[in-house]
Amino acid sequence: MKTVCKSLANALAGLLVLPIVLVYWLSSLLIGEPQAFTDCSQVMSLLPGLSGIYLRRAFYRFVFPHVGRNACINFGTVFSHSGASIGNAAYIGVGCMIGDVEIGDEVLIGSHVSIINGNRQHGIDRLDIPVREQPGEYPRITIGEDTWIGDRAIVMVDVGKHCVVGAGSVVTKPLEDHAIAVGNPARVIGSRKELASS
Repeated sequence: MKTVCKSLANALAGLLVLPIVLVYWLSSLLIGEPQAFTDCSQVMSLLPGLSGIYLRRAFYRFVFPHVGRNACINFGTVFSHSGASIGNAAYIGVGCMIGDVEIGDEVLIGSHVSIINGNRQHGIDRLDIPVREQPGEYPRITIGEDTWIGDRAIVMVDVGKHCVVGAGSVVTKPLEDHAIAVGNPARVIGSRKELASS
């Protein structure tokens, strides 16, 4: 019965977001896709409660390449890029900022986490050109399956599968599978694989 109710709720949410999806597509033609996506992502982030979770998931299923079954995107979370993808049963907490990121299955992302596309988004080499006008690099970031990222962490690089990133950590170097990393800058203090085998 629970599965049937969830299926009906997902179908209803899909119907309810159709006007917003239509506005997104029309706005993409008029003002460009990046600005249209930013506008719609901000609006969708403001929908409260369980209904907001269903409506956000439904909207992003129309927009993203992939949004997995039972993915949960909480209140206040804004995406900056329409190329993001979210795996099955992934959980994204309140007030997160997510860039062009591939989030694996069963990933847990705490509240107020920022996952940005690298640490070279703005050039700083020249003084005769404002920083905002200097070219930068925007690598796509991957968060591997079954990884847990604690509240208020900042992630700028790929994180492997089955990792743990401590709350408030700043991840500036890629993490291999099973890594447990904490601090600013984050450093690896252990391995989940070793914990599982002990």
